[in-house]
Amino acid sequence: MWRATVLTLFPEMFPGPLGISLAGRALAAGLWALEARDIRDSATDRHRSVDDTPAGGGPGMVLRADVLAAAIDAAGAGAERPRLVMSPRGRPLTQARVSELAAGPGPLIVCGRFEGIDQRVIDARGLEEVSIGDYVLSGGEIAALALIDACVRLLPGVMGRLESGTDESFSAGLLEYPQYTRPQLFEGREIPEILTSGDHARVAAWRQAEAEALTRTRRPDLWAARPTPPRQKPPKNATDG
Repeated sequence: MWRATVLTLFPEMFPGPLGISLAGRALAAGLWALEARDIRDSATDRHRSVDDTPAGGGPGMVLRADVLAAAIDAAGAGAERPRLVMSPRGRPLTQARVSELAAGPGPLIVCGRFEGIDQRVIDARGLEEVSIGDYVLSGGEIAALALIDACVRLLPGVMGRLESGTDESFSAGLLEYPQYTRPQLFEGREIPEILTSGDHARVAAWRQAEAEALTRTRRPDLWAARPTPPRQKPPKNATDG
């Protein structure tokens, strides 16, 4: 079973939104599992201290290496499970990485707080730093919720149709094409005629063109990163050897 183990100072934040809708139904059905563990349980003093002032001075507090390392070790996550820490300085989370994580046994996710985490525990426990965007949150919990949700929806049996996880933004390096449904006419705006034509080939071509146009306009970085299709060789003439 795919499972997520979350190390946090606020375990009561979980499952949160993961307990409703698709993820919640799948959780109740046993399609995946979630464990939220309190980092403070690994503290050794009577005050359950987990942080201290930053070496070299500066504002805020830093999560201690010894306490967090003990929490990671106590979670018992084997070497086969990815060990992640949500961090704005991490590598951006992509749909490709989400697919990899969803195909595995499920990650252990560390949620930082304060000014950050002692670098030594990141190095010693092989934590992969992951970012969900170029902004700073109060802690890693909301980022962890987003990462888990992105993975869970790809697990077998969670979504109603397999195509729902493959025919969407980023699945082919493109943003998703526009979607429409009833009513046919809304405030003077009609559904594009081609989508009600019944011609599946034309619909597919329209969707591809729309996805490409949106990606070029809104995400030129994604468009530039797309592989260049191989050039077609001209057919040989009948007299060619």
